[in-house]
Amino acid sequence: SLRDLVRDHDLHGILEWLETHPPHVIADELGRMDAVDAGVAFRLLDKDRALAVFEELEPVDQQQILQGLRDRSFLELVEGMDPDDRARMLREAPAKVAHRVLAGLSPNERRMTSALLGYPEGSVGRYMTPEVVALPQDLTVEQALRTVREKGPDAETVYTLPVVDAGRRLTGVVELRELVLNEPGTLVAELVVTEPASAYATDSAEDAARLMRETNDLNLPVVDSEDRLVGLFTIDDAVEVIEAADTEDMARQSGAAPWAGHYMAASVWQLARYRALWLSLLLVAATLTVGVTRAFEATLEQVASLALFIPMLIGAGGNAGAQAATACVRALAVGEVRGSDLLKVIWRECRVGLVLG
Repeated sequence: SLRDLVRDHDLHGILEWLETHPPHVIADELGRMDAVDAGVAFRLLDKDRALAVFEELEPVDQQQILQGLRDRSFLELVEGMDPDDRARMLREAPAKVAHRVLAGLSPNERRMTSALLGYPEGSVGRYMTPEVVALPQDLTVEQALRTVREKGPDAETVYTLPVVDAGRRLTGVVELRELVLNEPGTLVAELVVTEPASAYATDSAEDAARLMRETNDLNLPVVDSEDRLVGLFTIDDAVEVIEAADTEDMARQSGAAPWAGHYMAASVWQLARYRALWLSLLLVAATLTVGVTRAFEATLEQVASLALFIPMLIGAGGNAGAQAATACVRALAVGEVRGSDLLKVIWRECRVGLVLG
């Protein structure tokens, strides 16, 4: 593994490993390593490859890498990131680091990053990319493709192209495939899909991500309160949002605080700290069981054999609760249940409990 090569100081082996593995695999391996070893390996990457790997890292791991870089390398790396990825990293960074990054960015990159950070936490605006190729609706296919070639290199994606009017209000979307397959003189207005799925910049990112899953869209146009296009919510960010939400749900379900970093890179003390609070709460809840048992102490003294059934009852009750919690959390995760359904869910599970005895 890369960790073993670093610890063995095998420079040739490290370089060969880095050259033969894609960025997402390198990022996963760096996430498993401690900060020092990960920093050593990361500094051996060339500039372009380092940027690709860095964008694949989790924010916690990005912070560890940045701590080991000098100012110039630090700023060059952050400058080359996509605005949404940069904003994601900065919202997890200490205020001092965030100010240092923003101060070192070029004016245009600083403006885009500051705009994203200005949206509410957890909103689509925090995750969208503002670098969008938007097409006026009166263009021909030939003109539209020319626009894509001119502006596409600076955009994160060009597969779904928003179509806007003179006031930059969203009127529809057109797929790049449609532009490529149609005649040059065809008007974009003839190919546009009107009333596409979209989201407001202040909408919940999780809701927008689940909307994309329902509509099978690769990108979701993001608009402001006046329906003006401000960005695109891309599928890679949607997947990350859903993964983070599901991870948090699973952690809560199992009685632990959600862990933001890589499991293999976490220390024993970090993992213990994230679990201690919930275990303490569960311990308090367990004392209620002791109280119930004590209330029937006289009965148990008279019929001692009843005590043999206590572990069975506790186990069955725990399993029943786990089943109900799993079903409800899963329903919440996939959008089958909303907060407004709370009373219905409670009544439903109570009836299921009565049926099961």
